[in-house]
Amino acid sequence: MRFSQLVLLGTFLCSSVVLADNWPQWRGPAGDGVSQEKGLPIAWDEESAVKWKCDLPEWGNSTPVIWEDAIFLTSQENDERLLLLKINKQTGKIEWTREVGTAKTPRPRGDVKWDKSRGHQKFDLTHNLASPSPVTDGEVVIVHFGNGDLAAYDFDGNQLWKRNLQDDLGQYTIWWGHANSPVLWKHLVISVCMQDSLADLEETEKPAVSYVVAHDKRTGRQRWLKMRSTEAMSEPCDSYVTPLLRNNAGQTEVVVMGGLVLDAYRPVDGERLWYLPGLVGNRTITGPVTAHDMIYITQGMKRAMLAVKPGGDGERTRDDVVWSLDQGTPDSPTPVVWGELLYLVSNNGIARCLDAHTGQLQWKARLDGDYRASPLAAEGRVYFLNTKGLTTVVSASSRLDKLTENQLDDTTFASPVTSDGMLFIRGHKRLYCLRP
Repeated sequence: MRFSQLVLLGTFLCSSVVLADNWPQWRGPAGDGVSQEKGLPIAWDEESAVKWKCDLPEWGNSTPVIWEDAIFLTSQENDERLLLLKINKQTGKIEWTREVGTAKTPRPRGDVKWDKSRGHQKFDLTHNLASPSPVTDGEVVIVHFGNGDLAAYDFDGNQLWKRNLQDDLGQYTIWWGHANSPVLWKHLVISVCMQDSLADLEETEKPAVSYVVAHDKRTGRQRWLKMRSTEAMSEPCDSYVTPLLRNNAGQTEVVVMGGLVLDAYRPVDGERLWYLPGLVGNRTITGPVTAHDMIYITQGMKRAMLAVKPGGDGERTRDDVVWSLDQGTPDSPTPVVWGELLYLVSNNGIARCLDAHTGQLQWKARLDGDYRASPLAAEGRVYFLNTKGLTTVVSASSRLDKLTENQLDDTTFASPVTSDGMLFIRGHKRLYCLRP
């Protein structure tokens, strides 16, 4: 294969040098939606700039992860079979498929808009058990599904171990379906579960637990477990957010957002380093992003976005909040930072560009369609992908400069990824590989 430029990612993944053409986890090498790739496509459609299309066993919203020529992707077939696929990056051919487990997606007992029954999962109709994204370090690939299955495979498709987090740590009670992706740090697989505690219900004998947990990537043995109790009640307990590995003064932190609390843990043993309580919002889908020594978060369900700069250990206060934005914030897509600017899009397609340091609005524009995928930043451009296969590409600048609109014929909730000068878009029906 062709090797592209190397980037040093600090303490990420054992402080090693990582190939820029690998996309090993949710939102890329640093978990921030930023790609260092060059020569990516700007314009495409169903026929032009398509290197290949790979038909998928339907369906899922997980993003692909890529290591050299191996693409790993999860899917759920016939609402029962939980699958891991290995796809060749150059040809688009499925090299092998493994059935990780079988499970039915729990659906609402009535109208999805009004079912407020608690104490069990009920997946929103827009996603299923194949929403968590895999993670890889070139040695193993770790998969997780919304039924609690957590498993490791080698690149030849051999299962190294498997366990189920609901069996280990209790039934999921998150209202709209577990979707958190795991991350890898050295030899540890780190996962989170943030969910309705049921503590406010009189008939509850034992509250449900939220937690951060680490397993050995080689054996699946649990290495540490930290309970994560907060003051949140009911749906505000819920978080669908993937933990973020952050380099803070040369040390790695596992940053977690949910339950109206932002906090960080030491990855080697799970010790909580600092926490910012008292946030005002609801359940959280939009994940944290770090840049310029700040962490950008939304407080859930279209509530305010905050730029937080934690100043020490232990309990933090509102003095750590540098700026806030209280309108037009996303409910699902996670923002992206390119240079000195932060880009976000609301679920209904209002895109904004802000000064990352001050939060000052630079421009605002309505994009076509609805949005669940998180934007991608690369080569001085930002890619916004809506739910119906349309990608709007804009210049990553303080002035609105819309470059192209590109339509594919698929349903697209998964965020786009890059590798080796190519752009990959996962739909419900197929995986697209795009190149100029």
